[in-house]
Amino acid sequence: MQSLDDFLAAVRARSEAVLDRLLPPADLPVARLAEAMRYAALGGGKRLRAALVYAGGEALGADPAALDAPAAAVELIHAYSLVHDDLPAMDDDDLRRGKPTCHRAFDEATAILAGDALQTLAFEVLAAAEAIAPERRLAMLRELARASGVHGMAGGQALDLAAEGKRLTLPELETVHRGKTGALIVASVRLGALVAPAADAPLLAALAAYGQALGLCFQIQDDILDIDGDTATLGKTAGADSARGKATYPALLGIDGARERARQECERAVAALAPLGAAAGRLAQLAAYSLSRRA
Repeated sequence: MQSLDDFLAAVRARSEAVLDRLLPPADLPVARLAEAMRYAALGGGKRLRAALVYAGGEALGADPAALDAPAAAVELIHAYSLVHDDLPAMDDDDLRRGKPTCHRAFDEATAILAGDALQTLAFEVLAAAEAIAPERRLAMLRELARASGVHGMAGGQALDLAAEGKRLTLPELETVHRGKTGALIVASVRLGALVAPAADAPLLAALAAYGQALGLCFQIQDDILDIDGDTATLGKTAGADSARGKATYPALLGIDGARERARQECERAVAALAPLGAAAGRLAQLAAYSLSRRA
């Protein structure tokens, strides 16, 4: 099996090429909007969600070429969410992926429209994926829509904003992040699996359990890195969550407690893969990566 580093590098290169082809060219009449969309979606990021699409599909024997559309779709949704999360009305961040946030590089109105357009492009790309059976595409559209909306990212972001300056219980904090971070991670791995004819309800349930645990592991590590990471490595402002009084795992559990909880969630993620056997090796690697990453 290809090493994880090589796999992630290949995913980043493939995702960049696919997104470059799908995003609108910068010579449209709405050139500034198209440029902002390309600025937000290209040239950076871990591409973890795309990697989960490819790995989820790989585990069930999906055609790799058919995975390009769902991988691009989740990255477009992720890019839109970052653009909107960074806005002054939300987290008011100045730095993302090592460069000025979209509303700083352009302006606030253009950033809002760029986020809107990235979101709708994601669904257009998925709906037009003719390599995937129509009934599977419909299921994938439903999956992505639910992960993006009030029961997923948008709802999680609303809870996160409402929690600023408050001390949440652990279940309350998990509810925030199962929506804000975890929902799209769950959708990513399930979208990859849905491309494969072998995907059935028990396997999809196992992948959902994996994604839920992985999403919490990833978010806890994010919270830890906000404290002991640095801006140059993270590509975003270190300490920003603490400065805004965000509800975080280290604030609730302490840094050592947060590290232990992240480790437990990583173990839960890997355990959930048991029904897939050795075919889930890449997904297990991605869980370990989420726990050990420094950016």
